[in-house]
Formats: sequence, C-alpha cells, structure tokens
Amino acid sequence: MSDNHEGTDNTKGGSKAAIDPKLLEILVCPLTKGTLEYDKGAQELISREAGLAYPIRDGIPIMLPDEARKLED
Repeated sequence: MSDNHEGTDNTKGGSKAAIDPKLLEILVCPLTKGTLEYDKGAQELISREAGLAYPIRDGIPIMLPDEARKLED
C-alpha cells in the first residue's frame, strides 16, 4: 500500500496557493490580450496595459474585468 498522490505538492507558497508557471505562460489580459505579471504577495495578475490587477482566489485566476482592481499610477 502506498499513500503517494501524484501532483499533490502543497508545500510551496505557504498558505497561498501557487500558480502553475505553465498557466501563466498562456494567460493574457482579456481586454488587451497583453501579457500579465504575477504578483505573488498580492495574489494578483497585473495587466499594465489595461491598468488592472486580476485577483487570484484559491489558486484560480479570476479573469473578469469587473472583478479586477484598478491600478493606481
């Protein structure tokens, strides 16, 4: 008997769920289709071009402009 569970490494990122780097490579801003920056501390994906920060909740990016925070200049 083995308790080995594939893909269940919960040791990274502490209490905050880590975003899969491969997912970050393919995600783009839904408004501009531009690249996103990952802010690990704030758990947000930043679109500088759109001036928005999309929240990440429970490891899931919420890519809805209505849910995004406006960036302050």
